[in-house]
Amino acid sequence: MPARRHPVLWIDRAAVVSAPAQIDACNAGEVLACLLSVIREGPATLIVDMTATAFCDSAGLNSLVQAFRRAGASGIEMRLAAGGPAVRRILEVTGVDQLIGSYPSVPESLIGGLGLPGSQPSSKTSG
Repeated sequence: MPARRHPVLWIDRAAVVSAPAQIDACNAGEVLACLLSVIREGPATLIVDMTATAFCDSAGLNSLVQAFRRAGASGIEMRLAAGGPAVRRILEVTGVDQLIGSYPSVPESLIGGLGLPGSQPSSKTSG
């Protein structure tokens, strides 16, 4: 198996993949390949750490959606940790934040599925 270009931190059965500072047409395929590689390892939860990502274009969003679909088909929950305003905005404008749970930090994304008070994705409102 080739070495991954993006660090992966395992916390129990959750895999946290650190995304690059920029996800665009030049590296979106590489990001997707990394996410698919982690999905094949069978985590219960896959968290894409985009807290250091300052830019994500449509190719990057497409890679995230493809990985989300593959994860779901494999019974894996995928979440995003996206704290930067530009990335959060593109997730909101495109509706990707409504498809993939989006949290402002990795710790919040880790507790996101535990049903704790205040642990819901920040882009979604309870009603």
